[in-house]
Amino acid sequence: MRLDKFLKVSRLIKRRPVAKEIVDKGRVQVNGKLAKAGVQLKLDDVIRIRFGNKIVEAKVLLLSENARKEEAERMYEILSEERIDGDGPRDD
Repeated sequence: MRLDKFLKVSRLIKRRPVAKEIVDKGRVQVNGKLAKAGVQLKLDDVIRIRFGNKIVEAKVLLLSENARKEEAERMYEILSEERIDGDGPRDD
């Protein structure tokens, strides 16, 4: 499954165009490497997303083409979530 679609279906990011934009800005890594929106995810991949003032790291547990809210939460496991201060340089 494409990274941008996974982000949307899993509800890590609510809308696919927003997911694609965040990926295109270089704010998403898959298994430690900068990722493109079309990268194909596999089970156990680790996704690191920087958006707003936080960084979320999640492990892919389930790939599903569509999921209800309750099911979406089972598609990933949050490994870490950290806040970053707003005083550092931004690349917006």
